[in-house]
Amino acid sequence: MNRVTLAIIAFFSASLFLYWQVQVKRNAMEQIQVDVIERPAFIADELRSAEFDKQGLLVSKVTATHMEHYESTQVTHFTEPVYLVYPESGKAQWQLQANKGRLNKQTGKMLLENNVIIDAINIEEPVQSISTQSLAFDMNTMIMTSDDMLYVKGKDFIIQGLGLYADLEAEELTLLSQVEGTYEAK
Repeated sequence: MNRVTLAIIAFFSASLFLYWQVQVKRNAMEQIQVDVIERPAFIADELRSAEFDKQGLLVSKVTATHMEHYESTQVTHFTEPVYLVYPESGKAQWQLQANKGRLNKQTGKMLLENNVIIDAINIEEPVQSISTQSLAFDMNTMIMTSDDMLYVKGKDFIIQGLGLYADLEAEELTLLSQVEGTYEAK
């Protein structure tokens, strides 16, 4: 064998060895980077649920066309949720509904998105309906907040504004900015 033949064999052997090293490392990286897709712990269709506090008083009722609960994150996703909220007085005062909802069980915070409508249960309430595109609701403190445009309808008025802070326990509702309204005197 001459030197050229030995050089060609050495070159191809080195190339084959380097190619093998790259493939081994690539396979190891693929095994590490495999994304684990979390699956829901349970799924429900046409959900109807009620939650009670330690004293046995009703805290909330929820219905939804579809629900998925993820145990590791304690997050529940809802499709077309409808919540009935029961503040400390024990009587349902507000119905919250949206196209999508997400509840974090650890924090007690719910995020409602897309076509959010909040209706008063009692027809004597001054505020009868609030609509917006997204709303955050803390079920522990009964405080609702939003940064989106809101439309509020009452018995004799219509108001729109940007941003909301509402405390259901204190029965206070504040539109944060760009408030405009129409009042109809009877």
